[in-house]
Amino acid sequence: MHQSHAGTAEHLNSASSKRQFHGEKSVFPHLPPSNHGDCGPQEPPLQRKHAELADVETYPEGGLRAWAVVFGSFCGMLAGFGMLNTVGTFHAYLSTHQLSNYSEGDIGWIFSLYVFLAFFCGILIGPIFDAKGPRLLVFLGKYWHFIIVFGILGGLGTSLIFTPAVSAIGHFFLVRRANATGLATTGGSVGGIMFPLMLQSTFPKLGFAWSTRIMGFIVLFLVIVANILIRSRLEPKKGASVLPDFTIFKDLTFSLTTAGTFFMEWGLFVPVTYMSSYALAHGLPMAFSYQLIAILNVGSFFGRWLPGYVADKLGRFNTMIITVALCLITTLALWLPAGNSVPMLIMYAIIFGFASGSNISLTPVCVGQLCDTKEYGRYYATCYTIVSFSTLTGIPIAGQIVEAEKGGYRGLILFTGMCYIGTLSSLLAARILKVGWKLTVIY
Repeated sequence: MHQSHAGTAEHLNSASSKRQFHGEKSVFPHLPPSNHGDCGPQEPPLQRKHAELADVETYPEGGLRAWAVVFGSFCGMLAGFGMLNTVGTFHAYLSTHQLSNYSEGDIGWIFSLYVFLAFFCGILIGPIFDAKGPRLLVFLGKYWHFIIVFGILGGLGTSLIFTPAVSAIGHFFLVRRANATGLATTGGSVGGIMFPLMLQSTFPKLGFAWSTRIMGFIVLFLVIVANILIRSRLEPKKGASVLPDFTIFKDLTFSLTTAGTFFMEWGLFVPVTYMSSYALAHGLPMAFSYQLIAILNVGSFFGRWLPGYVADKLGRFNTMIITVALCLITTLALWLPAGNSVPMLIMYAIIFGFASGSNISLTPVCVGQLCDTKEYGRYYATCYTIVSFSTLTGIPIAGQIVEAEKGGYRGLILFTGMCYIGTLSSLLAARILKVGWKLTVIY
């Protein structure tokens, strides 16, 4: 199941995942510069990088086994992130039914706890993946009832699926890693389309209990498929510690990338959670309010795959910066003035869904670009251990803003916009620190 690698090849492999070239020299100072002098690259940077790595570490970049891992990750994402992308539907239903007597801030803690644990538990899951592989991890996957069952158990289960599903792809793809990861993360969008539409139909017919049971059976089947197909290729590290390595933050580029991801996740789940409630508050039909989440995930489906494909050619950070800017523009230009305008809400859901899709699919490959392949799980887990605290607080903060405005959503939308301003600033700083101000650099 696993391939072993000799010491020298293993060491060189760890550097290989970080190679990105531009102009006269390598982006990474510890790697040898190219020989093109001041004339710039003589062939596409990613092709040249792939050629230089051929004698060092072979990545399948395809084949039945590699794409089976991608499909297994897709199933895992459909189960885990499909549920996560459905929190808006659950929020809208619970706030008007079982938890109608609770405040927006109180209800928000249920879903923020879910998202928080989904990412925070990577503090152990990422290093365990590096040391043991994915198989075991994927297999383990009134108010206080919802806190415990949905918030805590749901969050833990999603975390056990998400981290190995993302990390395993890095063992099979290097040059095409962003594209492969993007394809896998579209599973979350498919779940975000399928589950809200299913719940919209089953809630009034079968009630809450059987609706969630049916959803649970679907998730169980998907997790079984994911457990069978997701695997690692590089030999697990023997005797590796499962503790996070916070000395990674000495790397300023990694710190800025983590800060950008923190702001991004702080804002990302606010529209995902509150768009349905926003529509209901503006007098729009309940059916349409639930459908908005599905519409957002239609945009997100293409937004998770297409930017990944483009990122492998134009640069992962470059693509992320463009899509984050689009998130900011659409939030302030479309959602802020939307009110009860159905066309504007649909337009916002589609465009924001597309732009924010890369928030999930490109973050892993941007972090992976800064680290050794065999340390991928540790770097990603360390990053999201910090980032998870933004997901813990973002949704309750948004709920408190709505309460302070007595049901108004203007402040909530402005909060989302400010989060994306912080994201854009941090990622731009990380890129400038690494490659300078040249817009043509592929990074």
